[in-house]
Amino acid sequence: MTSANTSDPISSAFDRQSLRPDCGNCFALCCTAFGFSRSADFALDKPAGTPCQNLDQDFSCTIHDSLRPRGFRGCTAFDCFGAGQNVSQQFFAGKSWLAEPDTKDDMFAAFKAARQLHEMLWYLVEAGRRTFDPEIAGQAERLRNTIEQALGGDLTKLLSTDAQDLHSHVRCILMEVSEEVRASYFAAGGEHLDAALKPGADLMSRNFRSRRLCGADLRGAYLIAADLRGSDLSGVDLLGADLRDARLEGADLSSALYLTQPQLNAAHGNQATRVPADLDVPSHWHNG
Repeated sequence: MTSANTSDPISSAFDRQSLRPDCGNCFALCCTAFGFSRSADFALDKPAGTPCQNLDQDFSCTIHDSLRPRGFRGCTAFDCFGAGQNVSQQFFAGKSWLAEPDTKDDMFAAFKAARQLHEMLWYLVEAGRRTFDPEIAGQAERLRNTIEQALGGDLTKLLSTDAQDLHSHVRCILMEVSEEVRASYFAAGGEHLDAALKPGADLMSRNFRSRRLCGADLRGAYLIAADLRGSDLSGVDLLGADLRDARLEGADLSSALYLTQPQLNAAHGNQATRVPADLDVPSHWHNG
């Protein structure tokens, strides 16, 4: 088991820029390692460990520019947090599973393991930046260092890393920082102090249009098709919240907590929607 306690200094190997996907340096691991079932997000069934039927020999997607209208919007809402290029280029030295088929199982297993660790790093970077407590910031740095060591080692070390143990430590840090940040909004009071606004709440299709929701804890909440147009979500904890088809036009998410690119990609918004500086406005928002 990998220990989450280390006093080694944090490295700069993984910042949020390196935790963004670089598909040109990946062997389409998201299109092969994972499986999916036919649903509103995927137009067909695909077993795990097999290439998608839309994958080309050069690892590009033959329908990349029309994924959503072709029934593959789930692909547009996926993010590997940079794990794909790390596994492809570092752990397998730029040699693809297609060129060396014997590496396929190990490469796919490494991708699944690395993606979990990369996602933890994504959240830890934010937690370290947003905490007001130097001690918590130090804890976040030490956890980052532990995870980076696993990602910077060999394949055996990566696959033997206890991701569940690390996840429990990371979760504690994220919750502490969330309480800190949200408390600064609670002090001013506000209409968001609503019993319905709680972690894991079923808020599907609810109308929160033009509401000041600052500091609400919506961790793991179901906000599918919720109307959040023009709302202020500053300091709102959105860790793991389901934003599929949520209406975010004109909403302010620039200071929301733990927001990810997949969450934005699954929602609807426009150019008036404010998003965090290190996230992108999804391309389908431009078309309105």
